[in-house]
Amino acid sequence: MSCLHKKLMADAIHNPASGAQRLSIDRLRQWEQLGYGMFIHFGMSTFVGRELPSGNDPSTLYAPDKLEVDQWVQVARQAGMKYAVLTAKHVAGHCLWPSALTEYDVDTSSNKTDVVGAFVSACQKHGLGAGLYYCSWDNHHRFGSKTPSDTPFGQATTTQQYRDFQLAQVEELLHHYGPLLEVWIDIPGVLGAEGRKKQYDQIAGLSPESFIMLNSGFGDGSQIKKDHAWPSDLMAIERWLPSSNRGYQPWHNVEGKDYYLPGEVCDPIGHEWFYVDDDEPRGDEELLGMALICRARRVNLLLDVPPDKHGLIPKRSVDALARLRKNLDRVRDFSKAGAAS
Repeated sequence: MSCLHKKLMADAIHNPASGAQRLSIDRLRQWEQLGYGMFIHFGMSTFVGRELPSGNDPSTLYAPDKLEVDQWVQVARQAGMKYAVLTAKHVAGHCLWPSALTEYDVDTSSNKTDVVGAFVSACQKHGLGAGLYYCSWDNHHRFGSKTPSDTPFGQATTTQQYRDFQLAQVEELLHHYGPLLEVWIDIPGVLGAEGRKKQYDQIAGLSPESFIMLNSGFGDGSQIKKDHAWPSDLMAIERWLPSSNRGYQPWHNVEGKDYYLPGEVCDPIGHEWFYVDDDEPRGDEELLGMALICRARRVNLLLDVPPDKHGLIPKRSVDALARLRKNLDRVRDFSKAGAAS
């Protein structure tokens, strides 16, 4: 467990100072102070070349030949990031850990490395908080569910058998790799209200020190999507930025109760979540602008930096992150100089 994570765990988890949320405001503000993290999209989609695969591709298609998970976390640390979140299972359903609940995982692939285990260990080694992403849209383990690949997004649903499978896999992840800084559940709308509450309560019960994100998707973070992403400890702001009106407002009212929900912007360094050969990083000015706007509007930036088919973060991304850190340092030094004068 990293020193950072131990510090976060030291705060009281229950009895919040104010608000109806599960975690104390002081603890949530410590999460806000992290400020900057790395999202890592890697898995079957990297090798299929599609963000949303059918789920029918053979496990052996996943075949990184130079996989170096420690490099990912070193790059994040050198970029000035304080935490990282890895896609343990995405839409393809292929699992980056050897799951006892399916054969569609790294154990049957062309590279049997336990990526989740290596990632959590690397975060501990380099002092970053470790988070895991789990997608409820699963095109491989359907169990009779209708995914957004089959039907309009708002009409997609999951069966009880699938929901039980997801609960079992999340328990497996928390048992083997916890405690985690953050647990990120994507496409939670397909679980239904009861399924979302069971998922949230399970994580809170098994890993009460974790920050739980049920992704509300696109939007500026001004509205709780109660029918899609509630309950949650955090507010996702996907491919968007908070309104410039007053900055991000963390207080939200749900059914007459006030909740303090810190915001987290997630967006790729380029334009695709998973590695694509011709997807170059955004320009230095745009990346600096994103980072400064997130800082000014009081939300964390979870910047997605996908590894390539070799299993390495490519040089073009490493260089872009280094330039971004240098530019952020220059802004900080300029601000300090201005304040001093």
